[in-house]
Amino acid sequence: MTGPAAARWADLRTRMTSAAIMLGVGALEIWLGGPSFVALVVVLSAVMIWELSMVTAPAQPGVALALAGLAAAALLLAVGFPHRAAAGVLALPALGLLLTPRRDPAVAAGFGLAVVVAGFGLITLRHDQGGMIILWVVGIVVASDVMGYFAGRLIGGPKFWPAISPKKTWSGTVAGWLAAAMVGLGFVLAGAAGWALVALSPLVAVAGQMGDICESWIKRRAGVKDASGLIPGHGGVMDRFDAMTGAVLAVMALGLLLPPPFGGG
Repeated sequence: MTGPAAARWADLRTRMTSAAIMLGVGALEIWLGGPSFVALVVVLSAVMIWELSMVTAPAQPGVALALAGLAAAALLLAVGFPHRAAAGVLALPALGLLLTPRRDPAVAAGFGLAVVVAGFGLITLRHDQGGMIILWVVGIVVASDVMGYFAGRLIGGPKFWPAISPKKTWSGTVAGWLAAAMVGLGFVLAGAAGWALVALSPLVAVAGQMGDICESWIKRRAGVKDASGLIPGHGGVMDRFDAMTGAVLAVMALGLLLPPPFGGG
């Protein structure tokens, strides 16, 4: 395959290799739970804060490292506190982003708060409800991303939000919703949850897509393509887990309104 068609799929092999490694590590950590899972979430959240700081203030690498350390410390402190007490601790990295010189400090602080709160949510969801709910969220994010990637390239069509994310199409977006519903259906047919999960899954997918859009807007404002080059074929950790951030926040919000879909751990 040569020409434009080849260019369209040029990154597929690298993306799939990196994705397979990430999925393998993620599946193992979800299964293990406990301190190992906490450590993974803390590291990923801290790296995302580092990337966010570097994207919005590239001339301040020392500040970025300090904020990453603050994010890790805040999460580690938060998991040992009651949920209400944890809220103030989790806001510290966002406060640091807001008060240090950078592009769009309020936006950076808002997204940084979302990252840390989502990290806390992942840890508490795994602890309180077990690995099944984490597998559901990961399944939605992965299925939505994969179907969106292929549908967008094979079908194309009108762009979803060209001013912010020029590669995303409506075909890929809707395909992501359908893929999320299929993930929910899979859990229902496996007897893990009720039929409401089929309707909830696309809502979580939409939240994930909004997380992706928000991160794309931040990068576009900063004039960068990727948050970093840490993950071959995917860019940075923030590029890969932006949708997870939105999805986890949605699940946390739904948890305030609905009973747990999978029961306790």
